[in-house]
Amino acid sequence: MTTKPVRTRFAPSPTGRMHIGNARSALYPFLLARRMGGTFILRIEDTDQKRYEPGAEQELINGLHWLGIHYDEGPDIGGPYGPYRQTERRAIYHEHAWKLVELGKAFPCFCTSERLEKVRQEQLKNKQNPRYDGACRVIDPDEARRRVNAGEKYVIRFKMPKEGSITTADLLRGSITTENSALDDSVLLKSDGLPTYHLAAMVDDHLMEITHVIRGSEWLPSLPLHTHVIRAFGWDEPIFVHLSVFLKPSGKGKMSKRDRAEVMKDGYSIFLGDMQELGYIPEGVLNWIALMGWGVPEDDVMTLDQMVERFDIDGLTASPAAINFQKLDHFNGAHIRLLRTEDLAARIKPIYTQAGFRVDDGTLLKVTPLIRERLVTLDDCLAFGGFFFLEDVDPNPQELIAKGLDAGQSAEIARKSYEILAALPELTHSAAEPPMRAYVEQGGHNVNQVFGILRVAATGQKVSPPLFESMEIIGRAKVLKRLKNAIEILEKM
Repeated sequence: MTTKPVRTRFAPSPTGRMHIGNARSALYPFLLARRMGGTFILRIEDTDQKRYEPGAEQELINGLHWLGIHYDEGPDIGGPYGPYRQTERRAIYHEHAWKLVELGKAFPCFCTSERLEKVRQEQLKNKQNPRYDGACRVIDPDEARRRVNAGEKYVIRFKMPKEGSITTADLLRGSITTENSALDDSVLLKSDGLPTYHLAAMVDDHLMEITHVIRGSEWLPSLPLHTHVIRAFGWDEPIFVHLSVFLKPSGKGKMSKRDRAEVMKDGYSIFLGDMQELGYIPEGVLNWIALMGWGVPEDDVMTLDQMVERFDIDGLTASPAAINFQKLDHFNGAHIRLLRTEDLAARIKPIYTQAGFRVDDGTLLKVTPLIRERLVTLDDCLAFGGFFFLEDVDPNPQELIAKGLDAGQSAEIARKSYEILAALPELTHSAAEPPMRAYVEQGGHNVNQVFGILRVAATGQKVSPPLFESMEIIGRAKVLKRLKNAIEILEKM
């Protein structure tokens, strides 16, 4: 471990929607920074202007805020190492690219895209790996500078050593040795004056004093080049951690953003915006994501604060993690049950109102504890509690007929239930349940038959929270009105 103050970063590209891979790449460095009393920063790597999507940066920021991953420095809040958008640091990269040229570690390349494509096709034809052929490596530095000053279009490439090898280190995988002959003269500065990731990220990580680079496994093949660039400047190397790959739920193949449509068929998504709309809560999502690549028991329910207390970077694993959406449901439900009643009520209220229900807070606070245990997602509140906020319900006539009985017998049970409940001075749980159970015992019908008819009549559905507690919240007048309606429906059948 480094002896420097820990500084970590989440450095996404604003090229699309925020997904669970982004979230995990933000979570682990956040946990490490908080665990070590360090600093966590957000840096926007927006140099790929061809793939840039307006609104993507704000979605990333919104996603972090929703998850509760709060950064100490960033593009919207500033900090001592800014700017925190790479397009605002163009002059810094230009200076560092030419510094490498002066050190003999990089060179201007004037090859046209047409020439490079012709070389590539020739290499493919000869069954060679496509790579830069080194045409501009031999140009005299003074001549190269003259051509640049004359306005000739150019890029700057890293001058990869032809001989020897480089040994790099990944915390999860150990030392990795790569022959330099297998590496290319990669572009560091593009012809539009913007850097590639290979230059920009290394420069920024150094200047922003990043101690740990925790990033996706897709960058592991680039680690030799990145280490070459860092060493060419003579800088200290950060600790590199390349996270495990997310596999599809089947365990076969890497999970991709293109798989969204398939998982959405089952009511799931890998995008944070979708997950919010589907009723998942940040606490559950974070817990689920955290355990896909962190060697702690898979069923551990942890809050973000508990994750900070327990986090150990050495506990991360390199093993691929198959996405298990059933685990997401498990953690989401578990965290819903951990929420205070007032908090949960506040979260489900917008769902009711958006669905057209008129919700009063007093009733909602009574309903929330009753449905809490049944919720997997917040959206489940509609199925389990919507009837509380309706004046009338519209039960399925067939569901009013109890198993083993006909419509006439079911109507008789409904009439008798109405008489019992109407005779009560108040319709509380404690007042209503004893006489109804006595009726069951004396009337020759079973509990499922009597209470089933009463449940469908009072709630409009076969499945609901506890019956008598529900009726107490619905209220005496509404319950009797609904029972009367059920009797009329059964009598017409």
